[in-house]
Amino acid sequence: MSTAPEDLSVNYEEDGVLLVKELDKEILSKGAWTTILFRYQNLDKKTGDYGKEMYSIRRYQKRDGSFIPKTKFNISSPEQARKIIDALQRWTSEQ
Repeated sequence: MSTAPEDLSVNYEEDGVLLVKELDKEILSKGAWTTILFRYQNLDKKTGDYGKEMYSIRRYQKRDGSFIPKTKFNISSPEQARKIIDALQRWTSEQ
């Protein structure tokens, strides 16, 4: 288990093969509840190549000194990501 937000990752390996490759992350909030935006790729087992870039927002709760995954939201496409960005920019500019 990770004890610092910087150590959290979406990298996932099975039988020595990296199936989910983290490309980048942005820590959105730290504390008892930590929120991180990840950019990653999944391995296509048929071709052996990594697929399109994907994004995930994940929340972790710190309990007994370690972070436990609680919730996640996967952004399904670049189009959906752009819609989220547009809405947030519009909402934050209204304030």
